[in-house]
Amino acid sequence: MSRTLKLAGQAAALAVVAALLVLLIWKLTHQHHAPKLGTAAPVFSLHSLDGSGTLDLASLRGKTVVLNFWASWCVPCKSEAATLERSYRRYKSQGVVFVGIDYHDVTGDARRFVRAHALTFPMVEDGSGNVTENRYGITQVPETYVVDREGRLVLHIPGPINAQSFASEFQRGLLKALHA
Repeated sequence: MSRTLKLAGQAAALAVVAALLVLLIWKLTHQHHAPKLGTAAPVFSLHSLDGSGTLDLASLRGKTVVLNFWASWCVPCKSEAATLERSYRRYKSQGVVFVGIDYHDVTGDARRFVRAHALTFPMVEDGSGNVTENRYGITQVPETYVVDREGRLVLHIPGPINAQSFASEFQRGLLKALHA
């Protein structure tokens, strides 16, 4: 191998590494982060998973809202589903609204997930990930937020976590939101 060819190969390899480094730096500086607790919950309007229209978070102002970001392909989401449904049934009479936000999923798979886990609270779809990633900074599911009546975030549970820890943390945040 000639010296010129060897130097050209090394220069090309160095250029590829530099390009990857620039891409990494760009990604790190442009990634969206989770909103801070105590700040206003980022608003959104998403289509209902059952096709019945749209749900606007702003329309729920004055109520405690639980936002659960999930996907049918997410294994930990399956273990949290029963806890969420039990909590929804327990707190809906107190005016707590639960909203499931399906993330990067096939609509048919998401609907099968909802049926398989007998979830009865409202579900919306964020197929593009715009709300999930760009407004809430979520890169993995499940994640849950609790929003108080004033529209402020009072709890963020980044997943995945085990069902028992989820249940206790979730109950603490929900009670905090109800008494805010």
